[in-house]
Formats: sequence, C-alpha cells, structure tokens
Amino acid sequence: MRILILFLFLISFQLSAQQVADFSKPTSDIALFEQMAHQRIVTEHNNITETTLASNNYDVTYYRCEWEVNPAIRYISGKVTIYFTMTTAGNNIQLDLMNPLVVDSVKQRQNLLVKQHSNNTLSVTFLSALNVGAKDSITVFYQGVPANTGFGSFIQDQHMGTPVMWSLSEPYGSRDWWPCKNGLDDKADSIDIFITSPAVYSAAANGLLQSETLIAGNTKKITHWKHRYPIASYLMCFAVTNYVVFNNTVQLGSVILPMQTHCYPESLTAFQNGTQNVLDAMQLFHNNFGDYPFIKEKYGHVQFGWGGGMEHQTATFIVSINESLIAHELAHQWFGDKITCASWEDIWLNEGFATYLAAIYMENKYPASTINSRKSVINNITSSPGGSVWIEDTTNVGRIFSGRLSYNKGSYLLYMLRWKLGDAVFLKGLKQYQQDTKLAYGFANTDDLKRNLEQVSGQNLTEFFKDWFKGQGYPSYNVAWTQIGSDYVNIKMNQTTSHTSVDFFELPVALKFKNATQEKTIIVDNKTNGETFFRHIGFIADTVLIDPEYWLVTKNNVSAKVPDATPGQNIIQVFPNPVHDQFYIYMRKMVATTANINLYNAAGQLVYSKSSNLVNGSVYLEVPSKHLPKGGYFIRINAGDFKFVKKLIR
Repeated sequence: MRILILFLFLISFQLSAQQVADFSKPTSDIALFEQMAHQRIVTEHNNITETTLASNNYDVTYYRCEWEVNPAIRYISGKVTIYFTMTTAGNNIQLDLMNPLVVDSVKQRQNLLVKQHSNNTLSVTFLSALNVGAKDSITVFYQGVPANTGFGSFIQDQHMGTPVMWSLSEPYGSRDWWPCKNGLDDKADSIDIFITSPAVYSAAANGLLQSETLIAGNTKKITHWKHRYPIASYLMCFAVTNYVVFNNTVQLGSVILPMQTHCYPESLTAFQNGTQNVLDAMQLFHNNFGDYPFIKEKYGHVQFGWGGGMEHQTATFIVSINESLIAHELAHQWFGDKITCASWEDIWLNEGFATYLAAIYMENKYPASTINSRKSVINNITSSPGGSVWIEDTTNVGRIFSGRLSYNKGSYLLYMLRWKLGDAVFLKGLKQYQQDTKLAYGFANTDDLKRNLEQVSGQNLTEFFKDWFKGQGYPSYNVAWTQIGSDYVNIKMNQTTSHTSVDFFELPVALKFKNATQEKTIIVDNKTNGETFFRHIGFIADTVLIDPEYWLVTKNNVSAKVPDATPGQNIIQVFPNPVHDQFYIYMRKMVATTANINLYNAAGQLVYSKSSNLVNGSVYLEVPSKHLPKGGYFIRINAGDFKFVKKLIR
C-alpha cells in the first residue's frame, strides 16, 4: 500500500484528474508523505484495535460474494456463501462482522440456522455437529451502512460530480462490510464476486470478468468476477463508478498476460500514456523474482479517490498513474499477495519488499538518480535515532504503516542483505522464498525469509535480523586509516550506535580510497569495535569515503588519516595475529639494505625463511601460512644491527 498527500496543507480524499498533484516523486518523498498521512489517520481512527474473533475451528475454501450497491448511497446489501472444512469437530463457527451491519438470516442448505451477532462477531450454530474434515457451507444474508475503520474500508464519494464507491480493507476493515475471517491465518482457495449496481456504472473486482448481465428492465447490472487463486480477505475488493475500460497485454516468457485498466473518463489519457511503465515493471519483476503469481488470469489497475494505492490481488487500486506508485503496488503481487505477512508485526515483508522493488525499477530506468534517491531514503530512516522494523504495537495503524520504518527501513534491510550476500545469492534466495511450498500463496513471517536466505547463502543471519529487524537505530562509523608505503593502508574501524538496543552492527563496509587521479574501493567485514584491516590499494590516497554507494543505513560517519610513525623511527609490523591463510610483514625506515626473516614453530624448527631487499629502507611482504598446523610460532627478523622477535598464533 502507498499513501500520498497532495500538499502538506491540503488533504482531501475527493480527487479528480484536475486535482491530482504531481506524483512524479522519488520513492523517498512518497514515503515521507505516507508517514504524515498515517499520523493523521491515527488521530482520526484512534479507536482501532486489532480484532479478529473468528474461530479457528474451520478453514475457508471458497467465498461466493453477492453484493448490491449504488455508488450514490452509502449502503450494502449482501449474500455471502462461505465454503469451509472443519479442522475441529463442533456445531458452531464464528465469523468477523461489525455490529452496524444487520444480519437478516443465515442458512445451511436452505435451512435457517441459529445466529448471534454481537461484539463484532457473527456466531452460527449448525443443526448438528460437524466432524473433523467435514466440508460444508453457510450463506449469510445481511445489509446496512458499513463502519469505516483503518484507511476507509468502505467509501462512497464523487469524482467530477459522479458517484464512486470502493473498498480498502487493509488492515482490519474486511469485517466492516462483509462477513469473513478477518485475520492473517486463512486464505480462501478461490472466490466469485457478483456486484449488482445501477446499469450506468461499471464494477471492478479481483480476477477475470465473466459476464455483465442487465436486469430489472435494464436499470441494473450484475457483474461477475472470478478469481481462482488463494486470497486473504483484506485483498478482496470492489469498486463501482462510470469507469472507462481499456486493455493491454505484456509478454511474460511464453505467456501473453492481459492488463486491464478501469479509470475515470477524465483520467483516460493519463492512464493510457502511463500504462507502458507498469508493463515494463511487470517484465522486470517477472524475470528477476519469478513468474507473475497470477499468470493464468490478469493484472489490472482500478482508479479510486484515496490518496495512494492498494494492492488488491490482480486489481490494484491507484489514485494516479505515478510511476513509482504503480511499481510499488505491482511488486505487492509477489510480496504481499502471493506471500502475505502472517502477522502485522511482519508488515515489512509486504511494504519493505514493495518499496525495495519499486526502487529497483526506478534505479534500473533512471540509474543517474540512484545515489541521490538512496541518500534521501537513508536520511528519512535516520531522521530519528530509534525505531524497529518489527511492529511492537499492531493496534496502531499508523505504526504498522510507518513510512520511515515499515517501508523505508524495511526496504533497506533488503538492500543490506543484498550487499551482504551478493547479488546472485540474494536473488536466488528471494526466488527460493517465492517458491517455498510452505509459503507460496500462503503466509510468512520474518523467520521464513531468514530460513530461505540462510539455506541459499550458507550464512547464519541470526545476528543480522536481531540487529536490523528487532533492534533499533543505526551505526555511525569512525574510520582511522594509515598509509603504509606507497601501496597499502592500515584501517581501524569503530562505530557508535544510535540506540541502546543494539551494541554493535556487524556489516561489510565499503571504503573508497582516492586521490586526485586514482581511486579504489575495498570492503572490510567489520565485526567488532577497534578491528583493524590491512589492504593493498596500489597508490597513495588522501581521502576515504565510507559506504560511497549508500548500501547501508548509517549517519554521521567520519574518517581521519593517521600518520604512519614518528619521523625517523624504525617500524616493523607483523599482522594479523592470530594469523590465518597468510600474514603480512611491513618494515619501514630501516638503515639496513636487506632483512632476513625466519619463522620457527614451538619446537624451534625453521618452517619459513626469506631474505628480502629493502627499498629505501622499506618492504611489504605477504607470507603464506595456510599450510601451517595450528599452534604457536616465533618470527625473527634481522636487518643489520636491528633485531625483531614476535610470537604468533596460528
């Protein structure tokens, strides 16, 4: 989902083509607008609580939804048939349905059932108990003026003086206007939606259009949509107004996918001109993240008057054809719709991913803007010292949909994982996550993503997710570096953290060393404060840039060049210690012209010997040590009258 504000001082949900502001904004700006919109929403709907009281003794397999609406009147009359399988034996099930709606009756195969509707829950008692595994159905007949929670779950409005009606049920709003299981634990295997409306209007919904049938002397129309993929209740939708409908196609491998747009007549030209962008994004995402999840049906845009977009499955609702917005909502078809977060605590699996994929689309199309866009997003994330990607309070809609944390910081978890794992491994991990049979067309939590990335990479990502998902804040780096000779640098890494929940962020850090004519970027895998690294750069540098391509969430980084040694002082350095596959010897300002280097094991046996010429009293050597057994060693260096001895551990 995306939330936009036209102007910071003008907030309106009645948008026409003439009223829509310029939405050609980078993702970071949109995220900032979102955050402010959420703050307003929390103020308006401060009585929202996380509520799904539907019982868990049954599994929904199918919804047949028959709704009659008139976009000029805020009212719904419905007949919803729920097919289900019992997971626990019993004679009763509960559905979520808000109290303002009146339930006229509930039937089971034409038999009236006993019902009770209170506490926003519809309890239905069967004529006889059903066993585990029993398949059955009930039909709920209801009507009324829906409640309006969250972002406006059921809206009756106008555009250019014409009535329009739409639904937007995320996060808890499905129960506002139809009986269902409102939680993140059960997807229907398929749905049919029948919308009866005045014949002058068109109705859009999920899936493929099956028919439009005139009734009541051609004054009304029944529009039938069919969707044959698993779907969460909050992703089911409808919208009704005087839509203009046009069609496109996009080639996805051997499949030609239909793309269908429902837009306001006044917006037709803009939508026609902008649709190619979503077709391009579709091909990019399909090729990189796996097949479009609903490839046997379609993808669609449906215009509505809310200030942003909503990723209804196969039928994204959008206010305008803004490029980053449509890429964001399209990305949700993979991340949010095919695989849906199993809890609003993990909403970043929806919103962080969609924000990241939209950024990838924009970077792919506008590479010159990449650095500035990333900087802007990082500035937004680090505008406050705390805040986790994990949602600690799922009763707060504004917190769930925080632009700074769920969207931007969530997207940067993915940037940093890509940086840490490498492009190929990261992409392979995301494809495996998409194809995971435990998750595909179902629900996932953060541990499910972590498991797939670990399986593909072979890395343990526990510390990363502890710091960046549950932890708060970001690191600030202090890099002290010394030029060693004309080719090497000695680097000391320190960091402070902005929040006490994380004592140290373990990350690979890019450092770009440069002078007026040369530059080289190296990567150090920084795991502790005070850690030192010695690297070959091949020239004398005067500056180092920390994370020059903005892969990491950091702020207030500083670097300082430290002199090598006191002028005229002899210096010999042997590092690292303990040694690994190789170690290094650096000698400088020696009086002698040659140096003899001998390495002995703990028994006093010579295991390595080398005589080296000193050029202007200096030399830098790499000594292979991979073949040496574990244990203690002594290195002895003689350079004229100067002698040096040091104990090493392998």
